[in-house]
Amino acid sequence: MNRSDSAPMISTHAESSSSRRKAAHKDEAYHVMRVLAADPKHDHNKGAGWKKGVAVLDFILRLGATAAALGATVTMASSEQTLPFFTQFFQFSAGYDDMPTFTFFVIAMAIVSGYLVLSLPFSIVSIVRPKLVAPRLLLLIFDTVALTLNTSAAAAAAAIVYLAHNGSSDANWLAICQQFTDFCQQTSGAVVSAFVAVVMFTVLILLSAVALRKA
Repeated sequence: MNRSDSAPMISTHAESSSSRRKAAHKDEAYHVMRVLAADPKHDHNKGAGWKKGVAVLDFILRLGATAAALGATVTMASSEQTLPFFTQFFQFSAGYDDMPTFTFFVIAMAIVSGYLVLSLPFSIVSIVRPKLVAPRLLLLIFDTVALTLNTSAAAAAAAIVYLAHNGSSDANWLAICQQFTDFCQQTSGAVVSAFVAVVMFTVLILLSAVALRKA
């Protein structure tokens, strides 16, 4: 009787000990997870990783904006066409420097292009040190200024391109694109490229604003 009764008691005691050990392991694991979740260093690394991803996207968009701005500058600066027919005293030609608006476009987009090239090192710093606020803040400020210059140049040039294509009967301005087709294609392409840069600038400013807000 005593032996048969002691065997279940030993088994029950072993199962109880095993259950307590499992419960203790679960509590320990839960405690470790809570410590990690509340660890400032853990949150710091998580935030830095997110900001680094934003900085990488910023750098890629900045390269695209640089290409678009440079393309607009070069295309407009090289826009020139001379018609094959001319008179004894006059030759029909069109160039960007014949119109002050296009001249302003070339100068403004050249400034924007130069700024974008100079901003690339600051974007790289934001990738290496994603928690730094100063480079991101500088980029946000100067991106806003560059966006204003870019938009004004693109909008002014777009108005002249529209007149070149359609003319204005009220002002007796003739549409010249029927004759200067190559010139109009180049100027139109330059304006489109400038507006692509405007869109990329807008996204860059939004990214910088979000990154600074989460700082």
